[in-house]
Amino acid sequence: MKTFVPLTRIQKLIGKRMLTSKRTKPCFYLERKADVTDLLAARHALSKLHGVKITSNSFLIHALALAARQYPLVLGRLRNDGADASLDSAVIDIPDEINVGFAVNSPQGLVVPVVKNADRKTLAQIADAERTLTQDARSNRLTLEEIEGETIAMSNLGAYDIDTFVGIVPPAASTILAVGKVLHCIVPANGHYEVRKQMSLSLAVDHRIADGLYAAKFLNYIADHLNDPERLK
Repeated sequence: MKTFVPLTRIQKLIGKRMLTSKRTKPCFYLERKADVTDLLAARHALSKLHGVKITSNSFLIHALALAARQYPLVLGRLRNDGADASLDSAVIDIPDEINVGFAVNSPQGLVVPVVKNADRKTLAQIADAERTLTQDARSNRLTLEEIEGETIAMSNLGAYDIDTFVGIVPPAASTILAVGKVLHCIVPANGHYEVRKQMSLSLAVDHRIADGLYAAKFLNYIADHLNDPERLK
């Protein structure tokens, strides 16, 4: 016997937004690995130093924000492109704020709280904001202010044992970073082999806003900062 399950309010909202995005944004996709061996080794000491729990997401949000400041086109939104999607009169509107939306699983479903002005925050400030927003999301206390203003997005499914995946760019942004779980990989190093911890970084970008080379430099900037946690302190 068939069973029919009605969509929840959040499922309807997310479905409409993602369908609009897939229909209107011609995205391309890039993927690479980041070596996070040293970063994960430093996490406990940095948490103790700053008096706040620093998570993998804290580092990722920090690296993403710094990279967006260096490559601001990834924040751009196409304006005046018209109903027929003609680009003749279009301009790229680059916001003056780097607000990172990160996906959180809440009792009501997927929600995306936003770390405002993430590029102007220290690692400890980002960790504190992330903790507060995550707690609010999981206790259904998110305010409108906490979910508005996203200019770039991130989704991390590493905690759910996912190696790699590709995210859908949300309607309010042009770029999303998708992060997989940490894997132990054997890599060549100085004439021998070492076991290193690596995570996959997958980038989806609206091709009307940025090209492949620009996005590759942006993704490499993120990975380079994750490879060297000294840059993220």
